[in-house]
Amino acid sequence: MIELKHISKIYHMGSEVVMALQDVSLKIAAGEFVAIMGPSGSGKSTLMHVLGLLDRPDSGEYYLGKKKLNDLPDQQQRVAIARSLVNDPLIIFADEPTGNLDSKSKEEIVGILKELNALGKTIIMVTHESEMAVHAKRVIRVLDGKIISDAKQGELPVSSEESQADKVIDVVLSKKERKARETQFLEYLGQAGQAMISHKMRSFLSILGILIGVAAVIAMLAVGQGAKESIEKQLSSLGSNLIIVMPGSSRIHGVSLGAGAVTRFTFQDVAAIEKLTDFAKRVSPSVTGRGQLVYGNKNWSTQVEGAGVNYAPIRAAVPAVGRFFTDEEVTRRDKVAVLGTTVVQQLFENADPIGESVKINLINFKIIGILPAKGAAGFRDQDDTVIIPVTTAMYRVFGKEYIDSISVEAASPGIMDAAQDEITKLIIKLHHLVTKDEQDSFQLRNMSDIKNTLEATTKTMSLLLGSIAAISLLVGGIGIMNIMLVSVTERTREIGLRKAIGATNKDIMVQFLIESILMSFLGGISGVMLGAGVSVLITFFAGWSVKVSMSSVILATTFSLVVGIVFGLWPARKASQLDPIEALRYE
Repeated sequence: MIELKHISKIYHMGSEVVMALQDVSLKIAAGEFVAIMGPSGSGKSTLMHVLGLLDRPDSGEYYLGKKKLNDLPDQQQRVAIARSLVNDPLIIFADEPTGNLDSKSKEEIVGILKELNALGKTIIMVTHESEMAVHAKRVIRVLDGKIISDAKQGELPVSSEESQADKVIDVVLSKKERKARETQFLEYLGQAGQAMISHKMRSFLSILGILIGVAAVIAMLAVGQGAKESIEKQLSSLGSNLIIVMPGSSRIHGVSLGAGAVTRFTFQDVAAIEKLTDFAKRVSPSVTGRGQLVYGNKNWSTQVEGAGVNYAPIRAAVPAVGRFFTDEEVTRRDKVAVLGTTVVQQLFENADPIGESVKINLINFKIIGILPAKGAAGFRDQDDTVIIPVTTAMYRVFGKEYIDSISVEAASPGIMDAAQDEITKLIIKLHHLVTKDEQDSFQLRNMSDIKNTLEATTKTMSLLLGSIAAISLLVGGIGIMNIMLVSVTERTREIGLRKAIGATNKDIMVQFLIESILMSFLGGISGVMLGAGVSVLITFFAGWSVKVSMSSVILATTFSLVVGIVFGLWPARKASQLDPIEALRYE
């Protein structure tokens, strides 16, 4: 059944070389009861470990039945043989089975071994007690790693037992049988889950590190995404492809000449810009000032802006209720007004203001429309405003002769810079601005540039916040690695036992790796929920605009799984490379 040919085993203890087995040749038939005897350090336990496939000889040949096991991978030997021995053993190895037992217990152990041998099981027992060896049918004595005697004390097993054992061995070593015993993914998952449950606090602390990291990533990215969308919303409320032409103080030798030394715009400038049809789609003049509004017994101080008819499409201010004023009303300087929602709320509350009259700086105006709600832009409420015809504002309300600014909608986003250059050239030509200081007496604001700058700033802040949060996720991964390394140390004997009964390096590695990934996954899912909750709380308490995007959820969850794999790989590999003999000896 088992045959050893010229087996040697060497151990290295520092610079000293110990010959545990030296050129040992041995054959054990099926159904034998063999006792291996010898003093401590003689090599008897090493011989049993080699016979039981728990240790590998340095040289020589090992035959199980007719199969030479040296030709099989070491792990395949343990999987194929050891598991079958546990389930329905052909061979029973007993290393000092009666050590430190009383006489009665020794007799019981001997009785059990004899009964098993009578059932056809091969018994290989290591002992140093002569009273135990007498019960064996064969006694092998070992000294200094060599067999010095091999004496039979009973009848040899019948040949039918040998042939039957060979058949069982052939089945055990068959490819079909080995494949049937392969550990499946669900088994790995179950083992990892059981390991986590058996060490609840350790698993919880590992999951907590990933949970906090993922929650931080989700919350920080949500803040960044919310800020980005808030900026885009505010900029879109100002209008698309917008260029604002404004007067600016003239300077000579770097010294400002004051507010009076500026380029003053008129309706002739507006008409000239409108003729740049290849660059300007719409143009609207504008003047602004403060106004006191009175309706009944209520009054409200707000910004009053005079604008042209193109103001509504340029500034995304088409009335939500009612209408905007017309060219005829602008030409006639009609006293009509479009109110922002804040003004409506303050003066009319829930009443319908359309058709009502309101005093603006003691002048009666008819309300013809309500602007769409735009919200706050920084510290300014964009809905706290009143829009009236630009001519009415200039000549009836504010007494102005010049336009404060000109809003220009470029024909397309791609020609913003070109449009800005053409408008600059036109104004320089119209106002005969020769010197550099004179040309500095007006300015153009490109809202696209402002938008790009704000978006770049927001993106940078989002990356910064996300990077800080990712560091906490890495810290959580290091925590998992530390916990898994501790787990490998604590479970060294368990790993040794599993390997002894057939677990492969792959089985051990995959189990520990799945355990690490499972903790990371649970931490990731919990972190996503916590991060979403924190985002809601930020909105509720701080009033910030936040948005949890699906991309941030996928990114954080994927990153947590990657962390589990990367930081779980080293502990898993370390566990898989443990030697079963050394692991079983670990205290």
